Amino acid sequence: MDDAPDPASIAALRDAIRSGREPPPARLVARLKSYRWLVVGSVCVGAFMGQVDSSITQMLLPRLELEFQARLSTVSWVAVAYLLAMAAFLPIFGRLADMVGRKLLYTGGFLLFVLGSALCGFAPNLPVLIAFRIIQGIGAALLSSNSVAIVVAAAGAAQRGRALGIQSAAQAVGLSAGPAIGGLILDALDWRWVFFINVPVGLAGTVLGWFVLPPTKDLPDDSRFDWKGAVLIAPALTALLAVLNEAYAWGATSPALIGCALLGMILLTLFIRCEQRAQGPLIDLTLFRQSALAAGNIAGLMCYAALFGLFFLMPFIFARAYLDSTFAAGLRLTIVPGMLGAVAPLGGALYDRLGPRLLTVSGMLICVAALALLFGVLDGTASSLPLVMLALALFGVGQGLFISPSNSAIVAAAPASLTGEAGGCSTSCAPAASASASQPHLRCLPGGSRCSRGPATTRSTRKRRSSCRPAAT
Repeated sequence: MDDAPDPASIAALRDAIRSGREPPPARLVARLKSYRWLVVGSVCVGAFMGQVDSSITQMLLPRLELEFQARLSTVSWVAVAYLLAMAAFLPIFGRLADMVGRKLLYTGGFLLFVLGSALCGFAPNLPVLIAFRIIQGIGAALLSSNSVAIVVAAAGAAQRGRALGIQSAAQAVGLSAGPAIGGLILDALDWRWVFFINVPVGLAGTVLGWFVLPPTKDLPDDSRFDWKGAVLIAPALTALLAVLNEAYAWGATSPALIGCALLGMILLTLFIRCEQRAQGPLIDLTLFRQSALAAGNIAGLMCYAALFGLFFLMPFIFARAYLDSTFAAGLRLTIVPGMLGAVAPLGGALYDRLGPRLLTVSGMLICVAALALLFGVLDGTASSLPLVMLALALFGVGQGLFISPSNSAIVAAAPASLTGEAGGCSTSCAPAASASASQPHLRCLPGGSRCSRGPATTRSTRKRRSSCRPAAT
């Protein structure tokens, strides 16, 4: 490593482009005693940015519904296309990270995310915006597929839980800040600035990753990439997630739904057969023989489905039933990630001492209790707001206790050489759950209408509702 060029030199950039050689971190940074935590902090920038973008986009959907005069089921594809692209490419990039190195893929992910964000800001219409969101989602997949493996390698086994807890806290802070930032931007500026704010943050993350992250160690000398598996898994996941997402909108007998379901099942079957025969499979299916890894991914899928379903639905409830402004709705919603971010580092630290079982079970039980309370008190009246906020806070506590121990258990169950692959599979749960959870919640928004008829009927609400028109069906 002594003969490696300094990351600030042109030679380092040339080697990275020509031969894929990862530069070492800046010597001044690498000598610091807290260097491992600087690495974790660098990854947290990407975690924060991704969650800010995700939560801001959910706040943006009602505005786009009016801006483009489109139904909510159509506008929701601004969020869904991003999530589908991210979920489809996460396993692919997780495997590539184990083969060619995580630093280059991570910094490249920042650049692609920045490009996609800028293009989204300049999108002239809804179809183009959705297409640019796919580019943004691929960049997010490059970031997410590498983040867990980088954090685990930097922290070591003894402090894995604590490090992943810090990363979860950064994600929670992003989720918390997103609705407030998004509400402020949408109240004061044009909707395009929701995407433009990613550009400076992403560029800063690129520079930070280039100078701080270490090069990947113990890369295989001869590792073949499973192109057949990659060609099969991306459209298979896209088709299956489209079925989960659009089942309510398309209808059970829709030719599009039936066609996507058949295509997804056929491609997934071919993918499994291909992986069983491949010498270097894209996803090592023997990983799922580990009960901790299989159960952790299933539980994670349900956990994220509840979280993102709540984040999809609550902005509309606050705006339509409680008649909050966009900014006020965003502020109310910050209580969930706020509590998640406060509890996640504690959950990670407790994992290092207690293991995952007690923490994950307790976290999910708290989430179930919080959702039951929310179901009982959510009636659109001002008197119910304190209990609504209490339920959201408890839900955040449960999520904070669950996420970090679950991720730590999944990574611990995988061999060291496959941490990127295991991390990619684990991280895929979040976008997959979010994509499948968004459209079903449209049932709670009658006919995709632009206003709701909540129980509270005052002179001001009647006046506001009289100006609303149901969306076209």
